[in-house]
Amino acid sequence: MTSSIPTIALVGVGGFGRHHLDNIARLVGLGKVRLAGLISRSGIGQLAGLSEPDVLALASTVPVFPTLDDYLAAAGVPTVVVISSPIQAHTGLALTALRAGAHVLLEKPPAPSLAEFGRLGAASAQTGRAVQVGFQSFGSQALPRLAQLIDSGALGRIRGVGAIGTWSRSEAYFTRSTWAGKRQLDGQPVVDGVITNPLAHAVATALKVVGSTRIDHVSRVSLDLYRANAIDCDDTSAVKVLTDRGIPITAGLTLAAAAESPPRVIVWGSRGSATLWYVSDQLDLDLDGQRSTEHYGRTNLTENLLDHLADPAVDLLCPLVDTGAFTQVLEAVRCAPDPRRIDQRFVRWQDHDGSRWAVVDQVEFWCERAASEAATFAELGAPWAACT
Repeated sequence: MTSSIPTIALVGVGGFGRHHLDNIARLVGLGKVRLAGLISRSGIGQLAGLSEPDVLALASTVPVFPTLDDYLAAAGVPTVVVISSPIQAHTGLALTALRAGAHVLLEKPPAPSLAEFGRLGAASAQTGRAVQVGFQSFGSQALPRLAQLIDSGALGRIRGVGAIGTWSRSEAYFTRSTWAGKRQLDGQPVVDGVITNPLAHAVATALKVVGSTRIDHVSRVSLDLYRANAIDCDDTSAVKVLTDRGIPITAGLTLAAAAESPPRVIVWGSRGSATLWYVSDQLDLDLDGQRSTEHYGRTNLTENLLDHLADPAVDLLCPLVDTGAFTQVLEAVRCAPDPRRIDQRFVRWQDHDGSRWAVVDQVEFWCERAASEAATFAELGAPWAACT
């Protein structure tokens, strides 16, 4: 019976990889998968004190290899490879796994360029192996409900979609690794900015709710990129996307807020609005003057991939092809001029937790205006945008 259970190998146990390991341990407990190995250059010592004892115990029972090639040579091909590596390594690792014969769960963003995204799609088609991308919000059961509200006309004529993400990250966040906050590293694209990595879910989910998920679903991308921190990438940005359906999507995003708040996607229609708090899967409705709140569950994407492999009639919730529109936005960011540094007159620095935190003046207000008015910070006249 053991041989009939799918096997899984995890690349990267640090950062978000720890969440994947916790989830794999849950799936092991359900009898849905067997952990076959871990790939980590630094071993699993970094998990001590950060994972539950049963997760640590599971991790200690499997072989650990420094590279995926070493694992494949010694242990053979697992059913699924979960890749939670630095962004610039995504393509190479996924190609290696696909060509070896494994299916892939690939963390977001799937690739740091549109060309590399194309290579992944071609390899998936050629090998017949599935690629699921780790936009966890795509597993939200609130999304079909929101799609029904849009398609049925319950919201009326859709005027636009806004995404608001106001997070706070310290200087230490941008020095946690060699690739953090970089546009490229050693000549390879990374594109680790607020739009494409920390708050990538806001952009991808906004595209998803209107059904504009594929490469050819994006007609135009307009960007307004800034940085309060001394980094290469953007930490405060507005992005406007015009979809093939003619629906404008605008996001106001920052990592330099005074305090962190839950991100949300808002659909505005002629009859009202729907606000999806995509981290908690809460949907707030304001229809014809009546307000209500609905709560939904979420399907785990790794579990969904395993269910799809057992029964192809089960659709993948976030297949690679459905992250093409997001990758179009990423490509626009990658090719854009360097983000403009915000004049430090409009940035105050807070000291806590042993690090400094940049706070842009009234950035929450400007992010909300950008999303609700379908305009960039510069178009709205944000003082720190006008003075860069």
